[in-house]
Amino acid sequence: MIDFHIVLAGFADAFTLYNMCFVLFGVILGQLVGALPGTGPVMAMAIAIPFTFTLNPLTAIAFLVGVNKGGLVGGAIPAILINTPGTPDAAATTLDGFPLTQKGKPEKATKMALYSSITGDAFSDIVLFTVSPVVAAAALKMGPIEIFALMVFAFSVIAGLVGDSMAKGIVSAALGLFCATVGLDPENSSPRFIFGFFELYEGLPLVSVALGMLAVPEIFRRLSQIRGQISSAVEFSKTQKKEDRRVSWAEYWDCRYTMLRGAVIGTIMGAIPGLDSSAAAFMTYATTKQTSKEPDSFGKGNIHGIAATESANSSVSGANLIPMLTLGIPGNIAAALIITALMIHGVQPGPLLFREQGQLIYGLFGALMMANVLNLLSGLLGLRLWSRVIRSPESFIFPTALLLCIVGVYMATGGLLGVAIMFIFAFISYLMNAFGYSAIVFVIGFFLGERFELTLSQSLNLIDGEPTLLIYHPIALVLFALAITSVYWFSLRPTKRKQQ
Repeated sequence: MIDFHIVLAGFADAFTLYNMCFVLFGVILGQLVGALPGTGPVMAMAIAIPFTFTLNPLTAIAFLVGVNKGGLVGGAIPAILINTPGTPDAAATTLDGFPLTQKGKPEKATKMALYSSITGDAFSDIVLFTVSPVVAAAALKMGPIEIFALMVFAFSVIAGLVGDSMAKGIVSAALGLFCATVGLDPENSSPRFIFGFFELYEGLPLVSVALGMLAVPEIFRRLSQIRGQISSAVEFSKTQKKEDRRVSWAEYWDCRYTMLRGAVIGTIMGAIPGLDSSAAAFMTYATTKQTSKEPDSFGKGNIHGIAATESANSSVSGANLIPMLTLGIPGNIAAALIITALMIHGVQPGPLLFREQGQLIYGLFGALMMANVLNLLSGLLGLRLWSRVIRSPESFIFPTALLLCIVGVYMATGGLLGVAIMFIFAFISYLMNAFGYSAIVFVIGFFLGERFELTLSQSLNLIDGEPTLLIYHPIALVLFALAITSVYWFSLRPTKRKQQ
């Protein structure tokens, strides 16, 4: 039975001017680092943890939560404006965000990203408040076999929808999975493909691969198009219509089912420890495109594409706290950092947390609500600034973006090896795009590579070479069947188009 005195006491602790100032500072800091390619909220949270020692536990955690939420909004800004995702979570947002900017609607695109991000985040927070123990328990019933089957199904859908060729999509995903094998074997901890570089024991740096595959090639492409004439990084009409600068209520309401789908998928995947928000964003995007009446409009500036990706990746952030608070299992790196901060302040996450620290937990829930509101307000003010930044000459914008990528990767990896890896993967991305292979599918494969390999190894150990034992895992069988169906369906789609 919920003790409402504890709930009210927790909310009273959260809604103070002192806490609100720290949450607001965290949100602004998160939006700033999220908007800088190469950095991100996780890096900011890791750096900020030592500075929270002198704060009380609720204020410290509220500040870190604000940084995380603000980073999700900030990461979409460069993804939409200059096709350079500020964080890996925003990679899918470039698919329709940047085409909208090219059409002269950057403010509409960024505002849709903000609204859908806040909507998905609020949905996952409501789930966290109300049914977190139930959702966490259901998620943990999915064993390695089910999670492996879910990843196979996700790869089959993403490979079929992101690119024009199912075969090339599968090859791109396989290359991403192969690159994820660099470093220590997740099962036996034996080094692989490190070539004498001890820095690679933990694998290829995620930030180096992500920026190298997605951001740097686009920057070089835009720089190569400069022919002595100074122009804005993005051109759009000065006589822009009012409706192209805002998102009307009708447009927002038209995306309600898209945002709901993204929020549900993101919340479910966020409640499963280890699954990435990028996977939720791409899966939602693929599902939205598949069910749309105008699938060909995606990738060309469809506002539903932005709503799908941003609602999904933002809803993961709240759902990741479900296994963390109820079972002490971090859902992702950000949740792991929050666990670290809790333990530093003498709070042990786990099943007894609601009983022993109920007032603190409901104070955290109050801080989450406050962070959502402040994220929306500060986002609306910040978007006006960023929409004007893109009017700067492209000869200034793109060299600056490249410099930020280099500095961010150097800081994140602690050396020039990470920068070299970024440029190597920029060249690989150039070759893949030249031959029609999807760099985005590659990045998703790389993101999930370690988890994919680990669950595969665990699944093989569980069935012990007996495929018939899969009958005891009906959910996995259904997911495998859906994966085969999607491969067949998307393989036939190009053939049908050619016949028409």
